[in-house]
Amino acid sequence: MNKSELINAIAEESGLTKADAGRALDATLSSISTALKGGDSISLIGFGTFSVKARSARTGRNPQTGAAIQIKASKIPSFKAGKTLKDSVN
Repeated sequence: MNKSELINAIAEESGLTKADAGRALDATLSSISTALKGGDSISLIGFGTFSVKARSARTGRNPQTGAAIQIKASKIPSFKAGKTLKDSVN
């Protein structure tokens, strides 16, 4: 499912117009991104938790030459599925 298909599904389920559903989805994604940038986590009970994890610096290998390279530390977004979501998939 891509973004336009998700917007169509939201509009169908909620009774919103496609334009309103698109704006609602964009606002939701923007709010999640802003919260994660600020270091917060977002917990949606039954669905899951969005958070930021720290990835430490490490040594990697260049696949072409085999030479060791330094990979710097970074922060990555993470999602942990909730029980209700896990149960609905299985």
